[in-house]
Amino acid sequence: MEIERKLEKLNNIIYSKKKIAVAFSGGVDSTFLLMIAKSILMNNVLSIIVRSSFFSDREYSEAIEFVKEYDIKYKVLDINIFKDEISNNPPDRCYWCKRRIFECIKSASLEEDISFVTDGSNADDLKDYRPGLKALEELEIISPLKEAGLNKQEIRILSYQMGLKTWHKPSFACLASRFPYGQKITKEKLLMVDKAEQYLMDIGFKQIRVRHHGDIARIEVGTEERRKFFKDEILDKVYSKFKEIGFMYTALDLKGYRTGSLNEVIIK
Repeated sequence: MEIERKLEKLNNIIYSKKKIAVAFSGGVDSTFLLMIAKSILMNNVLSIIVRSSFFSDREYSEAIEFVKEYDIKYKVLDINIFKDEISNNPPDRCYWCKRRIFECIKSASLEEDISFVTDGSNADDLKDYRPGLKALEELEIISPLKEAGLNKQEIRILSYQMGLKTWHKPSFACLASRFPYGQKITKEKLLMVDKAEQYLMDIGFKQIRVRHHGDIARIEVGTEERRKFFKDEILDKVYSKFKEIGFMYTALDLKGYRTGSLNEVIIK
């Protein structure tokens, strides 16, 4: 089968490096990559977890819990990402953000005598506007999943076969992706988005994004979850909570969640 051929290629890529660091977020892709690397290289794998206001507190906590559960060596990096080229949020913000983060990860890896740094980019990432991929190439970060040709669905299938609880985890991205290009990103705004998304997850929503449009929160949920909003109780609860968080108005995106919706203004 094609998926088995890709898995074999992935195993060979990882085995050839002998010792690697994995940029670990706790998401579907990096969890799968980390566990494959652990099974092949054993203690020659270091997971590096970034703590920043650009990432959800829940994601950070889940990543820490995972490496402890599976007894995987890890290192936490506290990174201040607020530089003008990032906080001003230009269309290539992702490039500068990835550059900043992986420069720190690479430096931390070298301190541990590890030359090869890997990330969880997969073959599907080539289909969207991803300026961050350029930064990874410049820093010679290895993307084994992408190199092996594995896409998101295949990674979920293999994760399920391995018994990883992340196999059906919703896709996530850094909180900066919730802001339209040109809108300045601040710690306060990031916290608003994080609180709003955590609340939606707490009341049962799974695949979500809360896009920050100034005073307006635009909610995207999975297409099958949109109908949940058509209850007065839910509408009232979400409106009140979002106002408490700091949003004057709250809107539901009728099309629902889709990857890179804020790229629609630059990709016609």
